[in-house]
Amino acid sequence: MLALLRCVPEVSMDWSDHALWWPEKNCWLTRTRSTLDQCGVHADATLHFTPMHKTVRVQLPDLRYLDTKVDFSVKTFTAVGQLCKELGVRHAEELSFSKPLEPQHLKHNLKDKKVRNGETRINGHAHPTHPPADTNTFIATSSPAGSNGSLDKPFLCAPVTPTRSHTSTPISSPLGTNQNTLRRGMHTDLNGSYAPLNAHHNITLESLNGSLDASLAQSPVTPSQEARSRLVRPKSLVERARMNVAWLDSSLSIMEQGVREFDTLCLRFKFYSFYDLNPGVDAVRINQIYEQAKWQLLNEEIDCTEEESLMFAALQVQVNLQAGVPQPQSENTNGSAEDDIDAALLDLQTTLEGTSIINGGDITHVPELFNYLRFLKPKRFTLRAYKRYWFACRDLHLSLYKSQEEAKAGAAPQYTINLRGCEVTPEVNLQQRKYDIKLEVPSAEGMSEMKIRCDTEEQYAKWMAACRLAAKGRSLADSSYDAEVRSILAFLQLQHPAPAPVINPQSLDINPDDYVAPRFVRKLKGKLVQRILEAHANVKDLPLIEAKMNYIKAWQSLPEHGISLFIIKMMGHKKEELLGVASNRLMRMDINTGDHIQTWRYNTIKAWNVNWEVKHMMVQFEEANIIFSCLSADCKVIHEFIGGYIFLSMRSKEANQTLNEDLFHKLTGGWV
Repeated sequence: MLALLRCVPEVSMDWSDHALWWPEKNCWLTRTRSTLDQCGVHADATLHFTPMHKTVRVQLPDLRYLDTKVDFSVKTFTAVGQLCKELGVRHAEELSFSKPLEPQHLKHNLKDKKVRNGETRINGHAHPTHPPADTNTFIATSSPAGSNGSLDKPFLCAPVTPTRSHTSTPISSPLGTNQNTLRRGMHTDLNGSYAPLNAHHNITLESLNGSLDASLAQSPVTPSQEARSRLVRPKSLVERARMNVAWLDSSLSIMEQGVREFDTLCLRFKFYSFYDLNPGVDAVRINQIYEQAKWQLLNEEIDCTEEESLMFAALQVQVNLQAGVPQPQSENTNGSAEDDIDAALLDLQTTLEGTSIINGGDITHVPELFNYLRFLKPKRFTLRAYKRYWFACRDLHLSLYKSQEEAKAGAAPQYTINLRGCEVTPEVNLQQRKYDIKLEVPSAEGMSEMKIRCDTEEQYAKWMAACRLAAKGRSLADSSYDAEVRSILAFLQLQHPAPAPVINPQSLDINPDDYVAPRFVRKLKGKLVQRILEAHANVKDLPLIEAKMNYIKAWQSLPEHGISLFIIKMMGHKKEELLGVASNRLMRMDINTGDHIQTWRYNTIKAWNVNWEVKHMMVQFEEANIIFSCLSADCKVIHEFIGGYIFLSMRSKEANQTLNEDLFHKLTGGWV
């Protein structure tokens, strides 16, 4: 190669983006001040001098494909941050890369899946290739740059070799350019895919940046057939749990995890803790969250009722109708300091009002909620009806009396329920006028189930808000109580159908499969479009960004929202169970029904670590320690979820918003 370069002296090469890759050790040699001998490289070792930035086909949350350059030499967490900065998505710590799933990955647990006859499944076809590296296997080694290495295992999601077609074309942009490379090197074509810019097009950088932001902030109504065909639909809680096997390890580079140039990766919101969603500056981020929520619902990855499904479809119709209409200019689109000042004033107002509205201005008064409600404590093998009690909620406790007079007389309550740490689940059926609150309360035997039935929507909203806040350790005096009541009432109001649609069903071409999950398409066949448009009458006046925000808020209100499932086996137990990881708690769940067996809050965690030899994870709480093995994914995935949520909970506007990557890796990496 050197001789060839001497013959063509006018050719200048830029090697600044190149580095040494050691295939045998599956690591980069990035310590440039160390000699090869210090890195452990011997004379017989094979090293690859290769570019660090390579083209990857990335599927965005809205299912569109984007061919772009990604840094293969840095940790995945850093690579995601760089890509999100180019895409204009704030708070990249909420996202991560995952490998594409195929239907067979939902049929077996990670440890049960085997590759037969040395064949790897790629795009549904067998290839006699070396199996891809296990994404989440930790091995304590002394590999360069602190890499924790990776083993070649027979299963994870094999890197998908993209099928080149007109829907996705590689971006031909030079290496070593600045962070506007993506914006300079492509435009969006009419069918929502990305293609390289023609050099003869006379387009300014400003107009190109604007067109990219506008494209990512609004997605096609229907994705490409290729993207739709690759969706996997879980049919049970077990299959939902197996979907979490595909996440990349944030502490390893992409190259270390078996991903190669032109492979496909999925960019998804991994942590359901969205910080500071600002319509003025987050149009792209809001749209991508909305799209991920939409496909979760359509793909039946999260459950909802019939009324909720129609409400989501109605909001989706409004989003599509508003997409072609000029929108009012958002205020403070530059995210100036005025946003922070307004937010601080609003917080102050809410705090001051919250302490006066509830208790009438007397700061010594302890707020209390009371009313006649019906109560049920289910028992096995017996049929029991709801019984009427006088309920009083005070200081995170529910007290049940036979009558109001008995409570005033100071008699002992029939039941006393400590709401702190309980699971609160809505069970609402608007057609039957059923407003139930399901409580799962921690006890020595596990979680005790009980139900409260309210008579009206207003009554339900007040008691549901009280229970939700009390479960988090917040009383009725909390400033957010009134806002929570209003949010619940607004959510219910959106589910009430109008007497008649405001749009003629014949004037819109609505494909039910694009708006409603398959089970509701089958159930409401023939009258689905009419029902959707009746629900749409409630949201017909919402502008585009507000319709998306309402969709996201309604999605966040669902009982199953933000719970990442894993199949585990507790130490000393033979039965498989589910572990649900949420933004503020861990939940031990029944693998068949999803019922909660036990709940632990993150604010009671003392430590969490992994025994890498036997792949057992231990979490130490104030009240107990739990040890379990993970069957559906590597235990490193659960470790990263817990550490990631704790890291995200530390964000605040008062703190320096420069992302502390070292702290993230310390909390999620499982090693120091």
